Order: sequence, then structure tokens, then C-alpha cells
Amino acid sequence: MSTPAEKFDLIVVSNRLPVDRTIGPDGTPGWRRSPGGLVTALEPVMELSNGAWVGWPGVPDQEFEPFVAEGGSRGGSFHVYPVSLSETELERYYEGFSNATLWPLYHDVIAPPLYHRVWWDSYQSVNERFAARVADIASPGATVWVQDYQLQLVPRILRSIRPDLSIGFFNHIPFPSYGLFAQLPWRRQILEGLLGADLIGFQRTEDARNFARAVRTLLGIAARRGLIDVPAELDGGSGHVAAFHDYPISIDADEFERLGEDPEVQERARQIRHDLGDPHRVLLGIDRLDYTKGIRHRLKAYGELLDEGRVDVEDTTLIQIAVPSRERVETYKRLRDDIELSVARINGDHSTIGRPAIQYLHRSFPRREMAAFYLAADILLVTALRDGMNLVAKEFVATHVDNDAVLVLSEFAGASDELKTALLINPHDIDGLKQAIVDAMEMPEAEVARRMRIMRRHVREDNVERWSDAFLARLREISSENRAQSDATPDDTVSGGRA
Repeated sequence: MSTPAEKFDLIVVSNRLPVDRTIGPDGTPGWRRSPGGLVTALEPVMELSNGAWVGWPGVPDQEFEPFVAEGGSRGGSFHVYPVSLSETELERYYEGFSNATLWPLYHDVIAPPLYHRVWWDSYQSVNERFAARVADIASPGATVWVQDYQLQLVPRILRSIRPDLSIGFFNHIPFPSYGLFAQLPWRRQILEGLLGADLIGFQRTEDARNFARAVRTLLGIAARRGLIDVPAELDGGSGHVAAFHDYPISIDADEFERLGEDPEVQERARQIRHDLGDPHRVLLGIDRLDYTKGIRHRLKAYGELLDEGRVDVEDTTLIQIAVPSRERVETYKRLRDDIELSVARINGDHSTIGRPAIQYLHRSFPRREMAAFYLAADILLVTALRDGMNLVAKEFVATHVDNDAVLVLSEFAGASDELKTALLINPHDIDGLKQAIVDAMEMPEAEVARRMRIMRRHVREDNVERWSDAFLARLREISSENRAQSDATPDDTVSGGRA
């Protein structure tokens, strides 16, 4: 059991902790590792470093003592420091500003963002609480890695109270074009918050470009070769250089390869296909239930293929796993209703006894079960309208160790920059999506293997360790330069920039 007096050299900060609160059959409370792309990506980093993770435990209006999370994929452990949120803060900071303001704005306004000042006030106060928690447990000169859009103010707050720290920020979702970002009433404050970091990472090159343009247009500070001179009045000190770059996130490819080779996982995959009636082809969609994922577009395309007779339920089934997400937010409630109505209509029109057109599952699954679904599928459909990366695509690729599956991938997902031998599609083009599905089903085995082999090689080489190593190495480099600059004499600096 860790204590608040302990200090750590590496701290990861995210809105949610990588664990979920559980209550056993006998009423005993406990914790279990939670699913999700961020946890999957950072769990190995934390286990190897024995660092500390700061975040909300997922339960409002409760205080929890720090503890040690054990039993991860590497068999290691790390310290967990919960930050409490009230029910009101959950509504305003998380469901409100984070997910009804920033999320739709950053995802190309697929849904209209809402701007409420009371939400912004809560966002500020919660970011201050996170920063204070980190400052309390960080050792002198520690490295702090802040994660994602819910905590964009933390870098500047943290720099103001702990200028000795090396501060990195990684944005897991897209950063919008200036024309969209400019709508945000608190756009300057968000940019100034991010510029408190020594290094700001993005998923794609275009995200980094969008950020640089916003800084230049709104703050009048130009970037040069991925560097921004942050003046003293913005960081509360003597000024520093903020570096920014794209660092596309990845997965623990070795783990998913092991799962793909696991006889029990393989047997479970065979059982899934058998339970579906042993169809000739199994299509798969695995997504959080979110309007950015293009689930409705996917269902429309598949339904039309059934209507046209180009797909037959006697030999083809679509499994759609919709992982529950933000179920208290009205937009997500309506989305679930729309999707389930579409599934019911398609099944009503086309399913036969023992042959469902769509097997719909609204729940989350543990990692081994997810791997079994990956192996059971011949084709994965990733039809995101906008996605920072989409780690499901990479997990699917890594799991298919026999190179025997096809990935249909949206060009609006960050993974499309790397997995170039997938069948790339524009999900808004329903006819094009339909043709890609047919092409995937009819692709010769040799072509399937060739495409998958190239993607698997890329995922294996650019894995999560390489991602984190690259980010942390650059963070150490730029923060060392900033520390050296701050230790220089006043004559070595000039107002508003570097010497």
C-alpha cells in the first residue's frame, strides 16, 4: 500500500484510472484492470517503470486511498492515486465540457458542440485538482505525462507550481482545423494550457499542423521546425520552448500475437463461429458506442448489400460489438436507440432461424475474449468518421498470426496513415463502402495474406514501447534544454523568447 508521502520519478495523468471499482459476490470491494485503448497502450510503460498513475476512479462522491495495481499483462505493478469527482463535477467537467463541448468540436463537429460557462468553470477547477495531486507526489525533476483532452490545462498549472518538472502532453483524439477550433470561447486558455508542456504529442501530422496554426493565429507565436518559443508571461516563469510532433500511438503487439497463437483463444474463436451457425464469412465491428465510429454508416451499407442480394445470411454474418459509452449523455442515448433500431430492422428483414444477419452485443469484453472475436472474423470493418488512431484495427492485425483476414479501414482514422495495405474507404461513400466489403469477401487468399503480412510487420515494429520510448526520449531532451535555459543568467535570455 502506497502513501501520500511517497514520491515518484514518472507519473502518468489521465481522466480515468486504468482500473475499475468492483464488488465481489460476498460484497467485498476490489479493483480490476479496465479495457480501453489508453490502458492498453500505457499499461506496459507503467509496469516497467513502477511509476504512479493519477486519475479518477470512476465512482463519484467517494474518496479512495492510494493503492498498488498488480497483475497486468507484464506481471508488474504500479501505484495508483485516485482523484475524486463530485456528481456535479461529473456532469459539468466530464459529461459536459469534455464530452459535449470538446469531443464533438475536436471530431469535426459531427455532433454540435455545446458551450456553457458553468461547464468551463468546472473544467478549470478539476484540472487544478489534478495538477495539485501530481505536484504533491512528484519527486524533484520528475517526468509527468499528461494524457488527453480532458486535462489540457494541467501542463500550464503544473509548470506554475512545479517548474522543476518535465511535462509532456499527448492528445489521443484529433486536433481540429483552425476554422473549427476558433469556435471555442476558451480557445486561448486551452492553447496556453497546452503550451505549459515541454512536449506536446499528436496522433497525426495534420493534428500537429492544426495546433501550430491555432497558436500562430490566436497567440501570435510562430512555430519553427516543431518548436514554439513560449514567452514568460504565458508560463509564469522565464519562458521555455515547447516542442510538438506527431507520435502515432500503438499497441503491445507481442501480447496480441501471443493471444492469436493461444490454443484456448483459437478454440474459443471456433466456438463463436459455430454458435453463429458456422457461416462461410464472419464480418466484425468492435467500437465504443460513439457517433464518431460510423456504426450507422456500416449498418446502412451492410443492410443494402443484403437487400440487393450481394450478401446472403446463409453464408455471412456481421458481429457488431458496441461497447457502452457515456450512457448518461443524451446524444449517446439517442445514438444507441438509432443503432439498435437499425439492427432490429435488418434482422427482421433478413435473419432466418439459426442464421442472424447481425449478432449485436452491447457490452464490453475482457481482452482474451476480444482476441477470440478478432480470430473468429474474416473481415474487420472500421468505418470511423473521425478517429485519433483506432487501436482496434492494430489489435486485429496483430492477432491474425496466420495472415488470414482483411481490414476495411476508414481513411479518417489515424491508423490509415500506417496500415496502408488495408482496404481504405470513405465511410460517407456508402456505395464505396459496400464495394469494399464485397471486395474483401472476394479477395484471393494470396492477396489477403500479402496485405496482412505487411500490416503485421508494421504493427510489430512500431509497437507501444517504441511509441512511448520515442515520446519520453524527446521529452527528456527538450526538458533538459529548458532546464539549462532557465538556469542561465538573465543576460542570456531575451523577453518573449530565447537568446
